[in-house]
Amino acid sequence: MVMPNHLCPHGLKAKHLLESRGYTVDDRWLTTREQIEAFKAAEGVATTPQAFIDGVRIGGHDDLRRHFGLKVADPAATSYAPVAALFAMTALMAIAAGFAVDGSALSIRAAEWFISFSMIVLALLKLQDVDRFATMFLNYDLLARRWVLYARIYPFAEGLAGVLMTAHVLPWLSIPIALFIGGVGAVSVFKAVYIDKRDIKCACVGGSSRVPLGFVSLTENLMMVAMALWMFGRMM
Repeated sequence: MVMPNHLCPHGLKAKHLLESRGYTVDDRWLTTREQIEAFKAAEGVATTPQAFIDGVRIGGHDDLRRHFGLKVADPAATSYAPVAALFAMTALMAIAAGFAVDGSALSIRAAEWFISFSMIVLALLKLQDVDRFATMFLNYDLLARRWVLYARIYPFAEGLAGVLMTAHVLPWLSIPIALFIGGVGAVSVFKAVYIDKRDIKCACVGGSSRVPLGFVSLTENLMMVAMALWMFGRMM
């Protein structure tokens, strides 16, 4: 589909895949809605693009990938990839900031920043759609189930605590917040996963998450608790 207000991304991906496999592509554009509907009716298909190799219809982009023995992502499958990517990037951010400020990539301050940066980015992902996050969060958080408004407050509290901990300011505020939300979260996740044995998705990276609720979710909350206790210890 190549129309004034739409250029089909799947068509571009299919063309690229074929060319990367050494094929010469006869790219036939469908430029009007009438052409699209006529093509689908003639071929008996519901979607475009449709790829043909030596006159044999293979199908769309996903069908092409299967034809070449490549993996096709399952949109419903759970994955830890979003969390792994997030923690990898916040670790690199902390290392870079530590090097820029202290001249050392590995330091106590860089370790603190890794946790506080992670809290900020996790909050950011939740804040993209607070209502959707809250809906998923209500599936398992014990406090949110008793006080629904807490589900909407949580991402703001997490982000605020992360920012204050990064700046090392107002510890009398950041420490209780992190300790409270991290502690309640850890208990909630532990109960849902290890006591109730529930198989549900985690709201940790936002309401559209495909991350399964489990060890990673528990770790996020324990990191906040550990950061709060560490900063409290430094104050003493």
